[in-house]
Amino acid sequence: MIAGYVRAATNNATFEILEDGSIYGEIPPLRGVWSNAETVERAPAELVEVLEGWIALRLARNLAIPSIAGVEIGSPPDGGSLALDPRRS
Repeated sequence: MIAGYVRAATNNATFEILEDGSIYGEIPPLRGVWSNAETVERAPAELVEVLEGWIALRLARNLAIPSIAGVEIGSPPDGGSLALDPRRS
């Protein structure tokens, strides 16, 4: 579920080489998901790291996560939270 969402989201990624030579990447449909890498090779991985953190934060705070290309991270069937609860083991 999350891996499919990450794949769909990164298909929407855009990258730009800035004047200082760094690589700016973003996923425009997802506000706040952007990165700035030192190399072209590192740029996609850094953007995925940011995206994964963004997803984790939104899950932890029970915030909506918009669908991307028809792929969603939905709520569980019992209506509970998808966020990890450290009290449950």
